[in-house]
Formats: sequence, structure tokens, C-alpha cells
Amino acid sequence: MKKLLNTLYVTTQGSYLRKEGETVVIEQEREKVMQVPIHTIGTIVCFGNVLCSPYLFGICGERDISISFLTEYGRFLASVNGPVRGNVLLRREQYRQADAQDVSAAVARNIIIAKIANSKVVLGRVMRDHGEKLGPKKKLLEVVIKNMARMSESLEASISLDDMRGVEGIAASQYFGVFDHLINRDDGEFIFHDRSRRPPLDKVNAMLSFTYTILAHDVRSALETVGLDPSVGFLHRDRPGRPGLALDLMEEFRSVVGDRLVLSLINRGQVKPKGFEVSESGAVLMDEGTRKTLLSEYQRRKQQEVYHPFIKEKVPIGILFFIQANLMARYIRGDIDGYPPFFWR
Repeated sequence: MKKLLNTLYVTTQGSYLRKEGETVVIEQEREKVMQVPIHTIGTIVCFGNVLCSPYLFGICGERDISISFLTEYGRFLASVNGPVRGNVLLRREQYRQADAQDVSAAVARNIIIAKIANSKVVLGRVMRDHGEKLGPKKKLLEVVIKNMARMSESLEASISLDDMRGVEGIAASQYFGVFDHLINRDDGEFIFHDRSRRPPLDKVNAMLSFTYTILAHDVRSALETVGLDPSVGFLHRDRPGRPGLALDLMEEFRSVVGDRLVLSLINRGQVKPKGFEVSESGAVLMDEGTRKTLLSEYQRRKQQEVYHPFIKEKVPIGILFFIQANLMARYIRGDIDGYPPFFWR
């Protein structure tokens, strides 16, 4: 079992990262503010104006530690990795299977079924924990859960990849159509109308987009670790600059890891309305303090254990991405008959 290492998130603008012996040093205005043993780090993520020394790049490449660069507000820019890992035969088989429509449809079907099932879990937990506060909204949630169950059943039939994407789109629309009902704050500061991405147009969407970015980074890192190409997916087809396979696997975790994190931070009052900014374009962005709060809670959540129904073990959430990446590699190699997605329980 892979050891769950820490992700080092650097959000303070003007920071400089360098190697010092077997440690990573973070400096701000030429003053050392943090020093972390490199053997405890799995990946480094830099937001905005953050610089790294060439020697740090070198040791991270040797130790298989990726360094990713994002804009200050979470848009992915680039990733620096060491030598290509994994078996070239595995990647070649991945490309062949991704080109086969029947194989792509089989993998996509399992992923979408898991995505819908996990989205139902999020809705069901809100009904269970806060049903008395929902009032008439509870009936609407029940209708959406039943509709999503029927959509999952329709996917069991032999339908095309495009039809599956259509079912996924309808399920996502219904899910986000009731997402505002999952927010139980009374101050009216966190209202969700619909999903807006580029740019996010409200506080909730700003948090969702940022969370999905760091989730995609973790899934991409897991795929690269097992030797798969994160750019070549089954549900998400090839597009320059898009990590298709990472987005495929991420679908299983969007609701139960990403959405639940955002809802928890809002409903518990861990994020404040004043922790957001509105740009000239109308985009709503988190300030540095809110981003740090979200990243800290995300790291904490990754340490929590959940039951994995396929391997029948309890594992930290942060390990789930590597387990699913390994299962995908085993399926592509032919070690197992089908790709088993992750179902939250």
C-alpha cells in the first residue's frame, strides 16, 4: 500500500522555494518561514507568483515529487515531473483501448454509474442529517434521488458513449438544480443558482472550481505514479491540454470529496462572506485566507478513513486516488475483467 504523503501547498505571493540538504525551505522576503523534510512530501503545488530553485527541481525529479504551478486562483498552468514512469507497454495498451468505442463505453458506463450513485449519497446524507430543516425541499430531493436511480438503471442497457454523456449531463443538471438546498446557512451570503465555471459567478462556485482543481491534480498525480497517461481518457475524449483520464476518475470523487468539503466549510461557518473578491470581469474569487482554510481542511479530510468496497479495506481518502489508478491499470493490462469504480458508503 502506498504511503500517504503530504501535499505542500504554497499560496503566499512572492514565496521562494529552495533545497537545503534533505529539506524544502520556503522563504518570503529572503526570510526562512518554513522548512519541511523532503521525504514527507508527495507533491508540491504553487499558486501564483511562487518561484523554485533549479536544485529543488532536480531533487524533486529524483525523488518522484511533482511540482505543479497554478494561477493564484487555481487555474492549472503546468507541472514539472522527473523521468517518465511506468511501463511503456501499459501506456500503449491504454491508447489502443481508448480508441476502441466498445471498451471506452464499458469504462465510461461504470464511471458514470458510480458518479450518480455517489451524488445520491450526498443528497441522502443531507436528508438524513437535516431532514427536519428542509421542509418542502425534502420532497424535491426525494424526487431527484429517484430520477437519478432511474438514470443509473438506463445505463445498464447497451447505449452509445454519446448517450451516456447525455445521461450524465441530465443527472448533473438535476443534482446541481437542488444543490442550493444542501446549504443550511441563514445569512443568505452563500446562494447557489447554477454551476458557473469560467468564471465562477458566486462564492459557492468559486469554492467548487478551486476544489475540483486540486482534486484533479491529485488524481492526475496518482495516474502518473502507476504509469498511465492522464491525458488519454475513455469518457473524456482527447483534447490538447486536457487530462482526460484524470477527469474520468475524478468523476467518482467530485460529489463525495469535493462537494461535501465545500458544503461542510459553508455550513459550519469555516468560511466567511468577506473572504471573497469580485474582479472587474464579474468573477468571484477566494482571498488568500479562504484558500488556506480550504486547503487545510482538504488535507485533513484526506487523512480520514473510508471503506473501499472492492478491496474490502478501510483506507485514507487520500489513498483512494492511487487505488483507483491501480485498478484502472490492472483493467487495462487484463488482470481484471472490468474497471471497478469507487462507491461511497
